[in-house]
Amino acid sequence: MKFGTPQPELMPGARNAVETCLGVRPGEHVALIADEASRAVAASIAAALDDRNAPYTGLLLEEFGPRPMKAAPADVLEALETADVGVMCMTPQRGELGARMAIVRVVERRQIRYAHMIGVTPEIMQQGMRADYLMVDRLSDSLRRRMLRAETLTVKTEAGTKIAAHFDRGLDWVKTSGLISPRYWSNLPAGEVFTTPATVDGSFVCDATAGDHFNGKYGDLQATPLTLEIKGARLVSVTCARKDLEQEFWDYCHTDENSDRVGELAFGTNLGLSEMIGVLLQDE
Repeated sequence: MKFGTPQPELMPGARNAVETCLGVRPGEHVALIADEASRAVAASIAAALDDRNAPYTGLLLEEFGPRPMKAAPADVLEALETADVGVMCMTPQRGELGARMAIVRVVERRQIRYAHMIGVTPEIMQQGMRADYLMVDRLSDSLRRRMLRAETLTVKTEAGTKIAAHFDRGLDWVKTSGLISPRYWSNLPAGEVFTTPATVDGSFVCDATAGDHFNGKYGDLQATPLTLEIKGARLVSVTCARKDLEQEFWDYCHTDENSDRVGELAFGTNLGLSEMIGVLLQDE
């Protein structure tokens, strides 16, 4: 599968992904998964792989059935079963979380280096993917060492957020600095240090990006923020001026047994970013 002619302005970010973040070596085989919306990004990554003399299997999701995907395409799973490295760049659609989770399960079982670029755009390739990831890694290491001693975090904002989180010393702080190893796959762009909090209580006002398919459907939430009430690290209520968003977000957070649980608390470490763009992949 050929994704098209690469755009020159996307190539620095693509080379950063292939050479620095994934550390692709000549001769390694890569499974490159994309959708139509992310085709320009995939073309740039494919060109960077060609420059690296790394053969790849290109897979376009729309060739395997209609979107949204109800399940991960068998051809995609098969390609990941034999790849040394995996990359998936796509725009999320409602109802596809299960399919993406199935893809990640193969990655985790095989422990291959894998970049998860869900919601990636040409803009992101020219911003977050041009970061100095060696510097991001150094900062992430330093912050992680400090956070290992942390017990409590309190956050207050002018928008109305007021939460208190407590940490379990038995749970590690993990860095995803963009330098991807077989142990931990990563989103790209990257740059954060995170843990699972023991408890979180209070109100969290989401006035930027809600993530997943909400990005494309609802956009920037500054005018219609979501207010999340959290107790014991569980979501107990959602309020929003947009009642359709309020209900859809509540339903999304009750898809599975622990979907309402705060699973991650993170600090960003990508100093190459200066503003929100409305896409969680980079904004987080």
